[in-house]
Amino acid sequence: MDEGEVRELNERFATGDKPLEHNVVVELQNIMQLHSLTVQDLFFKWESYCMKMDMADMKLSVTNLAALKQDLLDALERSNRSHQVHIKTEKRTGATPRAAAKSGGDVFGMLEGMVPSTPGARKLNRSAVKKRNPLETPSMSRVKNNIPSSSPDYKSPLRLESQPESISAAPTIPFNDRQNPGEIVEVLNQHLKPAEPPIAPFGEPRIKLTAVSDQKKLNYKTVAMKLSEAAAILDERIDDFMALVRDHHKIDENEFGSAAIQSTTEIVAVGRIACDSSEGKLNAASVVLETARRTGNGRRIPLNLDKLDGCYQFFPGQIVAFRGINSSGKEFLVHKVLNIPLLRSAATQPGALEEHRERLRGGPDAMDSDDDPAPLNIIFGSGPYSADDNLDFEPLHALCSQAADTYADMLVLSGPFIDVDHPLIATGDFDLPEEAMDEPDTVTMSTVFKYMISPALNRLAASNPHITILLIPSVRDVINRHVSWPQEGFPRKDLGLHKAVRIAGNPMTLFVNEMVLGISSQDILWNLRQEELVGAKPATPDKMSRISRYLIEQRHYFPIFPPIDRSKLPKVGTAEGIATGTVLDTSYLALGDMVDVRPDVIVIPSALPPFAKVVESVLVINPGYLSKRRGAGTYARMTLYPPKLSEEEANSDGVVGHKIFERGRVEITRI
Repeated sequence: MDEGEVRELNERFATGDKPLEHNVVVELQNIMQLHSLTVQDLFFKWESYCMKMDMADMKLSVTNLAALKQDLLDALERSNRSHQVHIKTEKRTGATPRAAAKSGGDVFGMLEGMVPSTPGARKLNRSAVKKRNPLETPSMSRVKNNIPSSSPDYKSPLRLESQPESISAAPTIPFNDRQNPGEIVEVLNQHLKPAEPPIAPFGEPRIKLTAVSDQKKLNYKTVAMKLSEAAAILDERIDDFMALVRDHHKIDENEFGSAAIQSTTEIVAVGRIACDSSEGKLNAASVVLETARRTGNGRRIPLNLDKLDGCYQFFPGQIVAFRGINSSGKEFLVHKVLNIPLLRSAATQPGALEEHRERLRGGPDAMDSDDDPAPLNIIFGSGPYSADDNLDFEPLHALCSQAADTYADMLVLSGPFIDVDHPLIATGDFDLPEEAMDEPDTVTMSTVFKYMISPALNRLAASNPHITILLIPSVRDVINRHVSWPQEGFPRKDLGLHKAVRIAGNPMTLFVNEMVLGISSQDILWNLRQEELVGAKPATPDKMSRISRYLIEQRHYFPIFPPIDRSKLPKVGTAEGIATGTVLDTSYLALGDMVDVRPDVIVIPSALPPFAKVVESVLVINPGYLSKRRGAGTYARMTLYPPKLSEEEANSDGVVGHKIFERGRVEITRI
């Protein structure tokens, strides 16, 4: 066996420090040889297959790999069959008329129909329109476009590269028939006990919300982006990171230079990672560095990564700092990648921490002051909230029931709530409750929200009066006029929401007591996973930790630029099948920055398998989607224990770190 290939397979597929079994490695190599795949391509196929089969744990076995092999073969066979039909059709319709060729006329059919000697002219003289036999078999194009005589579930043949989206062909599982409801998929900090529900609701709210992000700035005019403003924002970001690198590494100003200028002296170059083609995928041969206008006139220069020995991990839009040289004028040889300094960790004065600790008691008479307060119970859920075949919002109602039964302190829900990519919303083929039809001419999508979503939230607020409910919008929300990201929260007027429900922007950074919570409903994790360029020996081998670290390092909730093409996003149930996309307003990218400090917790819902990880002292949570297109999904529950201060910390005049990652238990649970 090729030792290098085996090592790369272990880096991609192995979990923890345990290497892959020999028979698993052999099966992986067989699949690679059969389909001419690289290790990275095979890993993407495996990830996609696991998502299709709802295998969140992604455990490798010979049995699962055999199923993957058969799945790839089936897809390849369908693709070949489709290709053969296409070729036959082309040959039949594009054949060269032999009579014309023999007579020395129009050999290539260029004059067909223009002169009397060509066959086309004779056709036009007989009839301008060819009559179709009403009993003949419809052509493939006719079947594909109009399908009057075939099943409404007809699917066009799938290509191998589009195989992950064949999940749309799977039958929908009714919510009441879902498998393993309440099953805990993953636990972080398992040594901490889960929160015990109180006997009765607390007498006072135990959570105090304070916004860190300036929500007023999110109220900008959309669909009005100017190219000059967008360019200035992108350029300013490079300059800002250059100053950070200079101060952190104590680099003299004279050492900085442009990577695009030929020189025999080693320099420090700061710029943005990009691909040499707007439609290509980032790889070691196509990666370029985009310079700032001030230092390099915005020029791009190819990067030579040979000296890094596979120790690199990049993505388009990433701001990087290199030591290297451009002696040829054609490429920049990278000698070393300089670390980007991270934001400082969040910290609070001891007195304020003690106030937050006392708030957790839920009132002065709630319990003995000598006992530790009960931990916070926070639930995170993300839309979509209904499967493709209905708008019953059963997963949302079930989650609200869970929050009510456990007397949750806070419920954080991110959009989309009424999804523009839901097939029933896209076609308008759904019914409203009778009480919503008193004045049918005034019905809007806000009416749909009021009568289909608000009742579940209002019942929860009624059963637990002191719960805090936070809604984060999505660019796929029909009820939000603000269609760009960064995104203003949707107005609560006409939604019929309880006063306990609060609506924030997207993204949003806020204080939950002392905890700094950052949340964005934009699926940056999927974007990064699809577009990243990873060497053979990356600094962060675990893929979920690596793509999460990109956000922390770049100090931004959506650091990739440009966003991936819509066709690469997970398929949706609309007729087109293509998701709405990022809808990024580049002129206001600065509103997606992390403010001042690293958040204690970052919540990023994604189509990738759900997880909870500690990355650079930040607790990163992907709760998954509450409803998948064909069945139920997952949510996250966080048990946050109160801070404990040592005597030295309590008497200190400085600030104390929150260390949420040490006192927070996170459970990823099936709804």
